[in-house]
Amino acid sequence: MTIDFNEKQIRILHVAEQLFAEKGFDGTSIRNIAKEAKINIAMVSYYFGSKERMLEALIISRTADLKIQLENLLREDLAPMDKLEKLIDLYLTRIQKNRCIYQIMHFELSNKKRAINIKSFTEVKRRNVDSLREIITQGQEEGVFRKDINIYLIPPTVMGTFFHFHMNRPLYEEILDLRTDEAVNNYIKNELSAHIKQTIKALLTHEN
Repeated sequence: MTIDFNEKQIRILHVAEQLFAEKGFDGTSIRNIAKEAKINIAMVSYYFGSKERMLEALIISRTADLKIQLENLLREDLAPMDKLEKLIDLYLTRIQKNRCIYQIMHFELSNKKRAINIKSFTEVKRRNVDSLREIITQGQEEGVFRKDINIYLIPPTVMGTFFHFHMNRPLYEEILDLRTDEAVNNYIKNELSAHIKQTIKALLTHEN
């Protein structure tokens, strides 16, 4: 599927993302999307064909530049721990920016009622794991990371911490006195990010 979306396609995808996140995939129809985007339903079907194809296009549009960012990070002349911290920053920035699509996909992956083609989403995750493995392998070879690391559990540790905070945002707004969206975003960027990095560093360096 192409990533050269025109202005109408981008508007349709933006509306679809909002409606999928708000009403769920099943609760959103092509007609709903067309009405909200103020575009003829036939044109929506012409561009994407189905909701499943629209979801695939949405994933592609949100992750098109990720491969390049990961490749650039891996080429940087940095110590493994510094690379890992930058990778976590990249994770958090993208999750925060695209949290709607992450919420949609994680719900769909847990839904056994149908089989949606999730190849695009799976490929994004595979690139993340491959990049993480390369950084950790470098650290192990240099003797700074433990040898018995479960690489596959690091991404859910990062994302799980973020989504727990996000899903319980009203509680944390109250107990942390976060009164504005800016305050919440700054807390995620600074304190939450630092906590996640400390957690991952402990997992990679502390002996059992």
